[in-house]
Amino acid sequence: MSLLNYSELFRPKIEDYLHQVIDQSNPPGYKELKSMLFYHMGWEGEGSGSRAQGKRIRPIILLLCTEICGGNWEAALPIAAAVELIHNFSLIHDDIEDQSLTRHGRPTVWSRWGIAQAINTGDLMFTLAFQTAALASGSMEDKLILESEKILFHTTEKLTRGQFLDLHFEQSEQTSLDDYWLMIEGKTAALISACAELGALIAGADHQQQKYFRDFGRSLGLAFQVVDDWLGIWGNPEQTGKSNDSDLMSYKKTLPVLHSLARNGEFAKRWNKRSITSENLSELEQMLIKDGSQNFTQDNAEKLTIEAMNFLKSACPVENDACLALEELARTLTQRRR
Repeated sequence: MSLLNYSELFRPKIEDYLHQVIDQSNPPGYKELKSMLFYHMGWEGEGSGSRAQGKRIRPIILLLCTEICGGNWEAALPIAAAVELIHNFSLIHDDIEDQSLTRHGRPTVWSRWGIAQAINTGDLMFTLAFQTAALASGSMEDKLILESEKILFHTTEKLTRGQFLDLHFEQSEQTSLDDYWLMIEGKTAALISACAELGALIAGADHQQQKYFRDFGRSLGLAFQVVDDWLGIWGNPEQTGKSNDSDLMSYKKTLPVLHSLARNGEFAKRWNKRSITSENLSELEQMLIKDGSQNFTQDNAEKLTIEAMNFLKSACPVENDACLALEELARTLTQRRR
């Protein structure tokens, strides 16, 4: 089976499970709250559909890892759904904190219903994640559920810490590359790492194999964010779905920006004067290229991708279809610079 075959097998099951969880969580009298949840998940409202739903990458990674280790992927669906709910809770809150007006080409929850209701919607999404994990007793042993919840709690803590740093860096005058790696370790890599580890755990893999999968997910998550930083400046908006001027215009401290700021050249002078406009944007992009920041970002993405693939090879000493599909997915996530 290919990655496409696995995606076609997993996606409907993931979607149905998520739909059921959210639908059952809203008794009569909470129609608007249910609408906000359904809207954010891409199931209803103008522009709803597969693009609005996102790719469900994280639960697919979890289910593939379960399959690789010889487990029953359907038994892992409750935890896969919990992971996706945690991811979407973080997106709802991130959109508020970043004042993002759109996601997947549609107005965000807060821009439609207001900040207060969006916070509340995100809070419910978070609660449902752990309720879903707790209700996995029909398909998993209680011991595995408890271990899974510990990983999810620890991961959510990392997510929150990573978001704190991301917001803090916006106001901080001095942000180092070490600070950046710490931030994306929590904000992006933690959940992807947890997905890979959880898939192996649920399948009954030993501790060493779980660690290989956890390390694979961490390196993949770091590479994913580094590529995202590259796309945020040099990506094709028609393919990425977002403007490639937003990162610079919002003075977001991404990897290429921090690398160039550390050189303290012309780009740093412009940045510190807060003089970036749509008219001089292309000039600033060329300054980043001249400083070597574009190549630096590409090199780090490639290094982390190789690292992730090496961990995956250790986790899958005997290749099977699911392992090849996961490798294909990892390369798809880290080779988006087109």
